[in-house]
Parts: sequence; structure tokens; C-alpha cells
Amino acid sequence: MNRRLLAVGLAALGIAGAVATIHLGRRAGSRAETTLLVSGNIEAHESILAFKRVQSRIVELPFDEGQWVEAGTVLARLDDADVRQQAAIDASLVRMRRAQLASAEQAHEAARRTVQADTAEQAQRRLDHERLGTLWRRGIVSRNEFDRVETALELADAGLARDRALEAARQRDVEVARAAVRNAGEQLRLTRILVGYSVLRAPFAGVILVRQAELGEVMQPGTPVVTLADLAHVWLRAYVQEPHLGRIRWGQAVTVRTDDGRSFPGRISFIASKAEFTPKSVETHAERVTLVYRIRIDVENPEHALKPGMPADAELALAPPEQGS
Repeated sequence: MNRRLLAVGLAALGIAGAVATIHLGRRAGSRAETTLLVSGNIEAHESILAFKRVQSRIVELPFDEGQWVEAGTVLARLDDADVRQQAAIDASLVRMRRAQLASAEQAHEAARRTVQADTAEQAQRRLDHERLGTLWRRGIVSRNEFDRVETALELADAGLARDRALEAARQRDVEVARAAVRNAGEQLRLTRILVGYSVLRAPFAGVILVRQAELGEVMQPGTPVVTLADLAHVWLRAYVQEPHLGRIRWGQAVTVRTDDGRSFPGRISFIASKAEFTPKSVETHAERVTLVYRIRIDVENPEHALKPGMPADAELALAPPEQGS
């Protein structure tokens, strides 16, 4: 009986030692791990482009999905006959307002010259009044002659006051005409902006991912026409588990590889501060319930070889683990 107990005890000690050896071996292997391979898909900045404030029919749609376009390329054009006609009407209104301004300025100039003549006339009448007043007080001229000169001075004063008021009114007419010219000009500029809204141009060079509209379709303002991807700025979306989170850093250099064996330099530009469940694309329940942290790796793509949705792997160098971890 004692021998049997001794044998069982020795077997238990052997199993415990094996388990400890496996556990220590795993910890040693974890500590020796220097790189981490993560997988994900390439993503890019995408812009959904639409017409602004113009409702009309598409008359030009020269590109299809998957085609490359340069910045400023016309992606779509609307029938703009109505807004161009409005622009012509507004331009005619600007010309009319300018003519009215010219007439108002001429009238103001005439009123100003009349005031100048009245001022000279008033000065002469005042001088005559002073001379005749001196002669009348000396008894050289009669009272009737002095009264006529005095009346002429009063008429000159009244005429000057009247024409000054008319000059001020003509000045206000000029200001109103100038405001009308400015208003007509702003209206013309607004209409020309609407004419420009009938053309949809690429804001940057990229590839057309989706074409949501068709030729001849009547477009409402804000309705998507095409989705454009900026291949000059692409990144890899990937996930890392919590044990590796403290061993990577923002700005760290990364090598990204595609399935065809090509390599691209990149760097970590984002590390999530909160954990999330592994994306639903992972099939096994054990991996799906694992909490991971999302990272973003910006990738240099000068030749636009990387496309949105393309699978890729990234090799991350891991910093040595902290002591006691």
C-alpha cells in the first residue's frame, strides 16, 4: 500500500513539473517575442461628391467606377441653360444700373455747378448791397434803388439755399444708384456661382469607387453622384490585443506587405484608447469575444498600388516588455 501511494505521489509531482515547465516555456516565449504580425484592409479618404443648390438633368457623366481622375477634372455636368439665362438677365440689369448711375452723377454735377453760379451771384448781390447802402446813407441814391438791390440780394440767398438742397438730393440719388449697381453686381456674381455649381469637379486626384448617378438623371441638390477615393493618403486598419498594446508606440515605423509580396513603408498614426470586440469578420467565437485595440497605420502609396479594400499584413517591432510583466 505504501508503495502504491509513493508511486501516485511521484506521478503527480511529474505532471506538476511538466505543467510548470510548459507554463514557464510559454512565458519565456512571450518575452522573447520581438515582432507582431497584424492583418487588415487598406482604407482611403473617401469623398461623396454631389451638386450644390442646383436641380437639373445630368448631361455629361464621362467617368465610370474604377477610373483614375486628376484634380479639377469634370466628373459630371448639369443642364445649365436656365441659370445661364438668368446670368444674362442679371448682366443686363447691371448695365442698366450703371447707366442710371451715370445719369445721376451728371445730374449731381449740374446741380453742383448751379450752386457755384448761385454762390457767385450771391457774392455780387451782397457787394452791390453794401455799395448802394453806403451811397443811400450819404443821400446820393434814392431809397427805391437801394430797395431793389436789397431785394436782389434776398433772391440770391433764397436761390442759393434752394439749389444747395437740390444738390444734396442729387447726391443722395447718386448714392442710391451706386447701391443699386452694387446690388445688381452681387446678384450677377451669385448667379455665376450657381452656373459654376452645375459642374462637378474632382477636388483631388483619385479613383472613382462608386458612381451613384446615371446620364440623364435629374439630380436634387446634395444627392450623391460619385464617391472619390484619395489614393495618396491610405492606411491599414488593424487590431492588437492588450498584452501587445504597451509594446507599440505612436509614430512607430511599420512594414506593410500585400499578398503579392510587395512591401510598403508606413507608421502608426493612431492607437485607440478604448478596447472593442474583435470585428465580426472573425468567425470563431473565441476570437470574436476577445477585446482588442484598433490601430491605424499610414502607408506611403506614391504609385497608387494600394487600393481600398485590399488585404494586407503589417509587421510591428515590439519593444521589450517591462520587468515583472
